[in-house]
Amino acid sequence: MGVNRTALATAERHDLADFLETLTPEQWDRPSLCQGWTVRDVVAHLISYEEVGMLRFIGGFVRQGFKFGSMNARRLEEFGSKTPDELVAYVRAHAKPSGPTAVADARIGLTDGLIHHQDIRRALDLPRQVPSERLVPVLGFAMIAPPLPAKQNGQGLRLVATDLDWSYGSGPEVTGPGEALLMAVCGRAHALPELTGAGKARLADRVGAS
Repeated sequence: MGVNRTALATAERHDLADFLETLTPEQWDRPSLCQGWTVRDVVAHLISYEEVGMLRFIGGFVRQGFKFGSMNARRLEEFGSKTPDELVAYVRAHAKPSGPTAVADARIGLTDGLIHHQDIRRALDLPRQVPSERLVPVLGFAMIAPPLPAKQNGQGLRLVATDLDWSYGSGPEVTGPGEALLMAVCGRAHALPELTGAGKARLADRVGAS
């Protein structure tokens, strides 16, 4: 029996909601690892597509000139005014991905949810041990997902997780915890100090340039 990624994405969102309920009002307004976005903004973004059908999503994508950044900014305008309590309730009500985030057996929902969960936790210095059964499929999908910079950042490098049975690519090695590798190749310089290897400098240059 294959991995049920919808169940993994749902579990990730439940964990996120539980975590968000522990945050103070000041923490909700702190910067996340997503440049220009607070913790509140990241949560609003994360669930802003749940009630958007595929036809509406495609139409909006076309109107925004096929630019994911513009599309995300437009969706954030609609959800950015929600209170923390409203956002947590929305995450719980939409724990199972729907609409665009349910595409490809919820790989989008799982990947987006896990990375942004870490964007919040890392920024607040509140780490966790990410379940390996979620992290491994996210690492694989991130390396091919067009909106993410992981494929470009990891090109010509061999990425090797030291705590998981996962590796990718060929070339000078970059090694470290799987979660740190994921965050680094997805453009989060915050994770670079946790990595080592002959290819680290090249990866750091790419992440800094992005």
